[in-house]
Amino acid sequence: MDSQLFQSKILQLSMDSGALKETFEAGNLPVVAAKLQATLQALENVKLDIGVTGRTGSGKSTFVNAIRGLGDEDPNSAGTGVVEMTVEPTPYPHPKYRNVNIWDLPGIDTPAFQADEYLQRVLADRYDFFVIITSDRFTAGHGQLARGLLQRGKAFHLVRSKVDVDVLASSRRRPTTFSEARVLSQIREDCWQRLKAEGLNSPKIFLLSMFELAKYDFCLLEESMVEGVESHKQHALVVALPSVCKAILEKKEASLRKHVWLVATVACGINPSPVPGVQDVACDLDRLTHALEGYHHSFGLDEDSLVKLAEQMGQPLHRFLEAIQGPRATVTRELVADLLGQASRDASMFTQELLNVPILGALATCGISFATVYQMLRMSLDAAAEDAHTLIKTFQNTSEHRLSENSNQ
Repeated sequence: MDSQLFQSKILQLSMDSGALKETFEAGNLPVVAAKLQATLQALENVKLDIGVTGRTGSGKSTFVNAIRGLGDEDPNSAGTGVVEMTVEPTPYPHPKYRNVNIWDLPGIDTPAFQADEYLQRVLADRYDFFVIITSDRFTAGHGQLARGLLQRGKAFHLVRSKVDVDVLASSRRRPTTFSEARVLSQIREDCWQRLKAEGLNSPKIFLLSMFELAKYDFCLLEESMVEGVESHKQHALVVALPSVCKAILEKKEASLRKHVWLVATVACGINPSPVPGVQDVACDLDRLTHALEGYHHSFGLDEDSLVKLAEQMGQPLHRFLEAIQGPRATVTRELVADLLGQASRDASMFTQELLNVPILGALATCGISFATVYQMLRMSLDAAAEDAHTLIKTFQNTSEHRLSENSNQ
């Protein structure tokens, strides 16, 4: 492997955590790994609660499903309909990240709506932030609710849903003068003016179609949600969000990369066992299997995600499988052992490079194991991220082809 590439990997490792030097000065690898295991478990299990509210029929239940990567007909989906389906706050755990709960909250339809009473009823303090949705216009009730949240110091995001319906209706009413950009601008301006009239200064509105998440403002909404949540919960939110745009994929990759050294240290320092067929490497294969499964789940490369994507696009599954260059099989101990074997070919040189970095010298004392595991995790993460970007391009190309066919009919 090229020496310059090694130096790049070493530099990345040395910057992976500001606490790296302090951590490894605390003791030998088993002692350090035991402490880091608690940190890793805390990162993976941190609780995140998102409250979704709005008027009946606004699409809040569909949003609860979409942000969890589900359709309205999925067995674990929130109930949807034109009448209010939610009587009490109802939590819907993310199917892959059970520590993330999306709450479908009762509608705010009553003529005598009082924000204080509503927020007390839904126990506002248990949510990290809110998403307030309307499918037509923001009303006094929405404004009152937003002001109530501001008074409590709770973050919220304002969503105007079903804009695809408005765009389609406008194109049919004015086929010769239709402009999608103008329709979206008019919707945004109307929302802005109505919320400003309710006392909200410079409100930020996100225009969405629940059935075409990658279109309109969903990617901007994802970024806003991540930036607004507490720093120690950002990782939990980032990995759980739908992988529908380049920006969120880059955030996932960056967040997961920060923890590679942590996973590698725990895997080598807690319950290590010799890896079959890989000389001089001992680690916890179950921990590494869990990590690679996490990469696949977060980037939407697991079988369930790919099947849902194919169904959503009306395309055969093999079209998306062919776009993937990395391992297509279910992550198993055998697959991880094979990947470790591939990584071990260059690990000895990597171990020597570690010795040249003072704060990383402690890692080299565990021999070739850490170098091999770290290499394998970085290679697997890079491959998963690349495949996810390829899937997005395939998704976008298929969507554009379908739109072109529909416009020619």
